[in-house]
Formats: sequence, structure tokens, C-alpha cells
Amino acid sequence: MLKNYLKIAWRNLLKNKTFSLINILGLALGMACSLLILLWVQDEMRMDRFHKNDARIFSVLENQFYSGSINTYQSTPGILAENIVKDIPEIKMASQLLWEEEPVFMVGNVLDNEKGRYVQGNFLSIFSFELSQGNAASALQGPDGIVISQQLADKYFKGKDPMGRTIRIDNKDDVIVRGILKPLPKSSSLKFDFLMSFERWAKNNKWSKEWGNNGPMCVVLLAENTTPEKVNAKIRNYIKTKNKDSNVELFITNFGKSYLYSKWDQGKQNGGRIEYVRLFTIVAIFILIIACINFMNLATARSVKRAKEVGLRKVVGAYKASLVGQFLGESVLIAGLALLFAIVTVLLLLPSFNTLTEKQLSFNLLDPVLLLVLLGLTLITGIIAGSYPALFMSSLNPVVILKGALKFKPSAAYFRQGLVVFQFGLSILLILAMIVVYRQIDYIQKKNLGFSRENLLYVADVEKGMANNFESFRQALLNGPGIKTVSCSQANPFNFGSSTMGVSWPGKDTTKQLLFSVNPVGYDFVKTMGIRLLDGRDFSPAFGTDTSNYLINEAAARKIGYKEPVGKELTMWGKKGRIIGLMKDFHTGSLHTAIEPLIINLQSPQSMWGAALVRTEAGRTQEAIDHLEKVYKTFNPSLPFKYHFADEDFGRQYKSEKVVSRLSNYFAFLAIFISCLGLFGLAAFTAEQRTKEIGVRKVLGATTLGLVGMLSKDFVKLVLVSALIAFPLAWYFLSGWLEKYAYRIDMEWWYFVVAGVAAMLIALFTVSFQAIKAALMNPVKSLKTE
Repeated sequence: MLKNYLKIAWRNLLKNKTFSLINILGLALGMACSLLILLWVQDEMRMDRFHKNDARIFSVLENQFYSGSINTYQSTPGILAENIVKDIPEIKMASQLLWEEEPVFMVGNVLDNEKGRYVQGNFLSIFSFELSQGNAASALQGPDGIVISQQLADKYFKGKDPMGRTIRIDNKDDVIVRGILKPLPKSSSLKFDFLMSFERWAKNNKWSKEWGNNGPMCVVLLAENTTPEKVNAKIRNYIKTKNKDSNVELFITNFGKSYLYSKWDQGKQNGGRIEYVRLFTIVAIFILIIACINFMNLATARSVKRAKEVGLRKVVGAYKASLVGQFLGESVLIAGLALLFAIVTVLLLLPSFNTLTEKQLSFNLLDPVLLLVLLGLTLITGIIAGSYPALFMSSLNPVVILKGALKFKPSAAYFRQGLVVFQFGLSILLILAMIVVYRQIDYIQKKNLGFSRENLLYVADVEKGMANNFESFRQALLNGPGIKTVSCSQANPFNFGSSTMGVSWPGKDTTKQLLFSVNPVGYDFVKTMGIRLLDGRDFSPAFGTDTSNYLINEAAARKIGYKEPVGKELTMWGKKGRIIGLMKDFHTGSLHTAIEPLIINLQSPQSMWGAALVRTEAGRTQEAIDHLEKVYKTFNPSLPFKYHFADEDFGRQYKSEKVVSRLSNYFAFLAIFISCLGLFGLAAFTAEQRTKEIGVRKVLGATTLGLVGMLSKDFVKLVLVSALIAFPLAWYFLSGWLEKYAYRIDMEWWYFVVAGVAAMLIALFTVSFQAIKAALMNPVKSLKTE
């Protein structure tokens, strides 16, 4: 019997080549899209979950309480790990983990900046990063130890055994190679080419030993017999036991979940990359459902052709269950054929998809888990797609069929139309998402940040060779071609990460704890950054007292309460001075957050550190870079020259949004295309049902244009209903997405008009083919049986 069913299914596929091709193409595209998203989602869900002690590894976070707000940070005091492991018995191990650093490595004549991290000795015992050489437990216990990747070993030691050899760091200190890292798992969010002792870094950063200063992250390994809740209860007020004036409460969160759940709002978890995982999962399901709906509509459209087959089978004794099984088997067969095309499509698109998402996804058909997923996808798609046609056709009355009096009930038509409304509703929603996401990203890229990021570049780590003679370095640059101004800043243009509560002024309410961003800078900072001064002046060598004076932005003036702040008294970190300039608010971070109150003070000209900022003349950037490199090499002959453009750094902040924007474009196009296949199927069904009516109308004088309009108006109504349903849903979800940005576009009325008109034109174009074909049919053929 099964063999017989397969033969019939295959013959039907060959007999109706056009409809079979449309069915298979629609399902293949839907399945290919779902598979690509599934690979991406699977990769996201696996991030950081490979560690042996995954369930026991936790990050320590801080909730900092200020008047009216709670700020959550990963930064902790640099001495937290070494103390907390002694004071909290439920914590077995702890390690400080620094942000990514780029020191200069030098071995012989080979030198370069390398990316890595400073960690404490237990780091390799907490995490499952393996060594090909060396002992993980002891490699980083001493301050002079370093663990490097095999790539760095090959780069600096050229095939020689690197163990025990020396590497010079920043042309200052020597470290000894005590371990070689195996390649890091692709599913690790922590990336590094080396690990060095945190104690070595802390020795040069005395502030990290103070309980009131934060910077490094802290990770802990819990004991086997404890719970996170028990640890949270003990560490909540731990900082306050060390610093009675602290406004900090500690808590732990599973490290493996931190990648997906990274956003916090008022002390509560508020999303992160998990939002994209959920979004793409929903999109994959919707596109697959759209493809399945196509199959339903196309199968129903051809049901008249197979009605007599159903009637005859029932007359000779076929049960409803066997008919349902037959039609479901056919749909599963079609889904299987579609899967083959989907696999080919995935293999062809995967390199481009990896480039777009910056992933290294693989599609290994020998993976048994993947094979089970493919089998499940085929069965689920086939059953969902074939369920309605199977139930519908198996329920037909054989007597009515064989008498030739088969008529479809209105409920069946409403159901099919409802499916098309659902399809186009999703398509319109995706079109609106495409418009809104594109407009928001474009708004971000073009928004006036309050300073000019064009023709602005910087050289990081001024302290390496130029700290004590930065003014000479600055003057040498200004004497060269293509350079307008030069300054220095502790922070890069988009990374003003330091903050303080140590600010006071006459009349301040001492019961309130207020947080200000701070950034020490050099002379000509305002001019170099292109910041607008609303009042006062910039720091100047002509004023010797500027080392104790301050610049503030509008947000800081509002928080302090000064309406005309220039000349007013301000004290920071115990240093009393005056406000000499009011800057117009400018962005130093992501547009997801509001501009923070900022205080800028002057670095000591004798101890500059941070980044050298260089403003170049328009059209002469390369000249300026060449001169910058020449001067840099004069002051730093033993260090590599590297620079960064501010506008490129700005673009990198919104990399995820750009990926979402591009993917939304592709998904919207794909959803529309698949939906059009479904509309084509319904148009074919309608034309087939009304063949004789069209013939009669033509005999009575109906024009081709009139018939096309008659056949098209019902589909126009369906698209209008789709729009009415999709518009409020799109407004709700997209407004919610925009609210994540402190600075965003408005949901304008014309977005909805464009989406609705686009869907309407696409629908009319799709339907017109079947409508014109039916209108041009010879009425003699349609009426000859009457």
C-alpha cells in the first residue's frame, strides 16, 4: 500500500509540474531560512556553555545606588577576588579579569601590539581553557608568568620551544612563557591571545587596591554544596564591610548566561542578545508557517482535480484515516524534496551568512543531532502543510463528488482567505520593521553627536613613551602638514567610562548621592573634538590655575543646579576650583543611553596618559597620518605605530543593529516572495472555481479589464484587512524596540502608507497573472459542458 501511495504521489507531482515546483520552492525557501536561523540561534545559545564547571561559574556584579536610580556594573574593586574567597566559604575560587589590553610584545627584532587579558592565578582552574604545554594551575601564579597562544608562539619564536623564554612587555618589563594555549573554542565570548598575571598590572595601577575604585571584573567558582541564593545573601553588603561609605550591593549571575542576558535596568535583568535570539526564532517560525500556508492553499486549489479520485477510493472502501495518511504522506514527500533543495541553498548561502553575522557556523551533514533536526523539520513541515488539505479532501462526500455537484462551503473559503490575511499581515509587519530599523540606523549614523567625528583620529596608550614629553610631541605634530589641532584624553572618544561621586559645590544637598562622568584631558581638547562651547573658554597654557579648574556639559549643569555655571565654584576629589567653560551636550557613548553629566579636568602636562587626539584637515588625512607616524617613531622608535578613526569606532558600536537591519531586509523580501506564492495559489483556485462564470460574463459582453478588476478586488480586500491587523501590531512592537534608544526616530504615518502600498502593489502584480489568464480564456471552452 505504501508503495502504491508513493507512486500516486510521484505521478501527481509530475502531472502538475508548475504547482509542484511552486510548492517545493516555497517550502525549500522557508526551510532554508529556518535552518540558517537555527544554526545562528544554536551558536548563540552555546556561547560560554562549554566550561566543565559552567553551573558553578558566576560573575560578580555591582548595583550602585544613587538618588533615584540603580546602576548595574561588571566593574568591581581590584582586590575583591583575593578577599572574597577568604571571607565567603561558599566561594571556592575567585579571579579578577581585566578588559582587553593591547601591550607591545618584543622578542628580538619582532615587536607588535597583541590582544589579551590580565587575570589572577586561579583563572585557568575556574575556566576550561586548555594548555597544550604548561601547568594550568601554576602557570599564572607568579607575577612574571605569561600564557600565549600557539599563533603568538609561532610569531615570536619561529618554531622554537617557547617554554621558559622571555618576552619584553611595553619595552619595560620581562615575562616568562609558562604555558601555551590550545585554540579557544569558537563558543567562547572571551577572546585573547595571551594571559598575564593580574598582580603585575595591579602593581602599576595603585588605585585598583582601593575599595572605593572599580575597574576589573570578578569571576567566582562556587563550592559544590551551595546555591547562588545563599552566596547572594552573604555578599550583598560585602563592600560596605570594607568601605562604610559605599553605596554598592554585590550579587552574582551565572557567567554562561551573561552573554545572552547582559542588560540591566534599575537593578533588574532587562534583556540583551537574548532579544535577538527570540526575534529570529519567531521570524524563522513565521516564515516556515508562511511556506506551509502556501502548500495548503495550493493543495486546496488543486483539490477539484483530485475530488473524483477521493470519491472512487471511498466507494471501494477506503477509510478516512487511510486517505488522511495518503495525503499527509504526499505532503511529507514534498517536504522531503524541499529539504534537499533547502540543504543545497544553505550550503550556498552559509559563507555569505557567516560574513554578515560575523560567525563561523558550519553545516555538518554527518552530525547525528543535525540529521535528527532535519528529519524532524521535514516531518513537522510536511504534517503542518498537509494537515488541512488532508482533512479537507478526506471529508468530501463521495456521492456529491461522483454526481459532479461538488461545491465548497463558505467556511472553507474564509479559512483560505484567513491564511492569506495572516501571510500578508506578517509580510507587512516585516516591511515596516525593515523601514523602521533602516531609518533608526540611518538616524544614528547621521545624528549630530555634539562633536565632529569626521577627520578625527587617535593614538591609544600615550603613556608608552610620550607621557613625560607629550607637549613636545604635540608641537612636533602641529608643525607638520594636514594637522589642525592635537590634544590628549584619558578616554577614547566613545569610551568615557570613568565616573565619580566625589563632586561638591556650595549649596549641595549632602543627603543625595550623585554620579558624574569624568575625563582628564589636555590643552585644546574642546577645539580638537569640535565641541561647541556655550559659555567660557577651553583649557589654556596661558592660565596656570587651569590645573584645578573644570569644564562641564549641560547635563552636569542641570544636575548641579547652576543656570550660569561659568565662574562658579566646583570641587572634585578634594581639589577646589572653578568652572571655566560650559560645553553643549555631546555623546560619548551609545545612543541607547542618555547623555550623562560630564566634568572635564586638565591632566598634568608632565604626566599625560590615555589617547592622543588628532584633528586632520579635510582632504589631507593621508598626509597627516604619514607625518603622525614619522613623529611617533621619533618619540617611540621601539613601539609599533597604530591609529584609530573615531567614525569607525562609532560604527562598531552599532554592529548588531546593522546586522539586524540587513537580516530584516532579507527576511522581509523572503516573506513577501513566499506570500506571493500563496496568493498565486489562491488566485489559481479562485479562477478555477469561477471559470464558467467568467465564460458567461464574456458572452454577455464583459471586457477583459472589467474581469481582471472583478477577480482582483477580492484580493485587494484581503491585503487591506492584513494591513489593518498588521499596523497596530507593528506600531506596538516597533515602538517597544525604539524605546531601547534614548535618542530615536518617531513612528511616522508614511511608514505605514509605504508598507501598505508596497504590499498592495505586490499583491496586484501577483494576482494579475492569473486574472488576465482567466479573463483571456476562450468562453467556448468553459461553457461547452453546459
